[in-house]
Amino acid sequence: MGLVWALIMGLVAGAIARFIFPGQQQMSWLKTMLLGVGGALLAGLLGRAVGWYEMGEGPGLIASVVGALLIIFIVGRLPSKASH
Repeated sequence: MGLVWALIMGLVAGAIARFIFPGQQQMSWLKTMLLGVGGALLAGLLGRAVGWYEMGEGPGLIASVVGALLIIFIVGRLPSKASH
C-alpha cells in the first residue's frame, strides 16, 4: 500500500507544481506522477543533507511540490534538442 500511496501523492505533488510553475509543460499524467515522485526524492535527499529529516523519514506534500518545482526549473534550463 505504501507504493500506491507514494504514486498518488506524487501525482498530486506533480500536478500542483505544474499548476504553480509559469509556462506550459507538455507531459502526460504518468510523467506528472514521476515528476512528483522525483520531487519527493529530491526534497528528501536535500532535507536529509541539511538535517531536516532522519533516515527513513520522508518529506511532506509541500516539500515534494518544492522539489518538483526545482526539477521543472532545472529541466527548463537545459538546452532543447530542437535547437540543434
